[in-house]
Amino acid sequence: MQRDSILKIIYRFFDLIVLTYIVFDFGYSIHIEYQTPKFIGLVLITIALFAFNIFKYFYYKTSGRKKVALVNSFIIGVLLLVALIVSILNFNLHYLEVLRKIRPILEAGLIFYFIIRLMILVRYVYEVYYNPAIVFVGSFFAIIIIGSFLLMLPNATTNGISFTDALFTSTSAVCVTGLIVLDTATDFTTVGQTIIISLIQIGGLGILTFTSFFAFFFRGSSSFKEGLNVRDFIAQDTLKDVLKMALNVVVFTLSVELIGALFIYSSILDNPAIEDKIFFSIFHAISAFCNAGFSTLSAGLSESYLQFNYYLQWIVIVMVVFGGLGYNIIFNFYQYIKIYVVEFFDRKRIHKQVSIMTLNSKIVLYTTGALLVGGFVFLWMSEYHNTMNYHQSLFGKITSTAFNAVTPRTAGFNTIDFTEFTVPTLLFIIFLMWIGASPASTGGGIKTSTFALATLNIFAIARGKSRIQLFGRRISSESTSRAFAILCISLIVIGFAILALLIFEPKGTDLLSVVFECFSAYSTVGLSLNFTPTLTEPSKYVLIATMFIGRIGMLNLMIGLLRQINHQFYEYPKENILIN
Repeated sequence: MQRDSILKIIYRFFDLIVLTYIVFDFGYSIHIEYQTPKFIGLVLITIALFAFNIFKYFYYKTSGRKKVALVNSFIIGVLLLVALIVSILNFNLHYLEVLRKIRPILEAGLIFYFIIRLMILVRYVYEVYYNPAIVFVGSFFAIIIIGSFLLMLPNATTNGISFTDALFTSTSAVCVTGLIVLDTATDFTTVGQTIIISLIQIGGLGILTFTSFFAFFFRGSSSFKEGLNVRDFIAQDTLKDVLKMALNVVVFTLSVELIGALFIYSSILDNPAIEDKIFFSIFHAISAFCNAGFSTLSAGLSESYLQFNYYLQWIVIVMVVFGGLGYNIIFNFYQYIKIYVVEFFDRKRIHKQVSIMTLNSKIVLYTTGALLVGGFVFLWMSEYHNTMNYHQSLFGKITSTAFNAVTPRTAGFNTIDFTEFTVPTLLFIIFLMWIGASPASTGGGIKTSTFALATLNIFAIARGKSRIQLFGRRISSESTSRAFAILCISLIVIGFAILALLIFEPKGTDLLSVVFECFSAYSTVGLSLNFTPTLTEPSKYVLIATMFIGRIGMLNLMIGLLRQINHQFYEYPKENILIN
């Protein structure tokens, strides 16, 4: 036991060394005379980590610990081998030049190692703590605070950044919103932009999903508490295969983003205005799938050299829709198509299609389709003689309308200045932003299923029915009650945010801009009428809270704090309340 304690202390010491090196390496500029010791230190740290993990592999007896040590050793060992090969191939160069070539390889190893260690730490925290809702909210809050301090590093910005602006940017990234108080293109360096896109990826997937991915990767199983924590975030009804589902979510997300990045790269290949095309492609693929709306361009996709790149816009549209549908819906639809294809080619097999496609998937798909088609038709009519005049071809008009119908669904990208839209269009966009994406997706808003249930309940009550019946199923009263609770809470939070901004902003501030901003913040959309950069300090904190509440869901927090186990074995007399 004493040896295990010593090993843990050494482990923590290595973690601290690695973290300190990463922060100073990326966050601070070091004078040229200290470059050599820094490079040598990097090599020594990597070799020491490799030797320590080899030792742990032979020391530990349990298979789980041995597997972690083996994976760490393999990754670091491969990187050291690659670095050695690069050094041999460049043996004729000065040793400083050789170190500069192997530096990115070893840095990548240290970063990946630290991520693994961080995930293990987070897993330990939510194994100890019992409340899944509080852990879920706390993980977002912790990532936001860490991101804020990382964005305050000297190398992350070009002219420095205040804590308020760093907190606002970090919150906007983690909550995949896209509202910015500083220009991502000019005020942040490549290091700062990398921090932002990393926060977007973590926020879009959720830190608990990442930890579950590593838990499944290393152990192939999970504890009961791990299942409880992850189940709510990925919207699983049961604990069965919840960790496997988390693994599928991570793999699916990274695969779609990689494919999206390749398509984006092909769409800008001949564009000389974009310098780092690879970084641009990766950044916008992640931002699009996570429905974040961040861009490395000052004017976003409305830059003159991208505004008429319809190929790029359709790629972004597809990425946004995929990210906003929700993992459960996509996986369920995939199973449906898979069974359908199997049945088509193998007539002997018999499957019940009704049981494959869940009611939740049908509601989300029908509602999403109706909103996309309805949004397209409305924007076509309201903007045909206005913003669509920028596009000469019919295909251009269709693409522009489709893009503007999709992007309010929490994506936040723009191919035109939104201040040029007519007032009816802006009001309709507010409505689309409020509804947002689907449950268990990377998007925000009250969600499509919530809006659908609320609408269906209105028609059910109008017809004198006591319950909602759809596609041969009866929707539970708990789902309907939860939908109306979410709907009411959203309007209350947005209402308070609007009131606060009108108090904190100068007299004469445009009401529509304030309303648009608050709906955009709560629904984590990121669209703005150029109002965000002019916000006062108190207003920034109002929107920070609004984005945070909109992402985690106030109802989730209230349930985590107030929910009690129901042991009532009695019932009070029923009485109707006069309404209307």
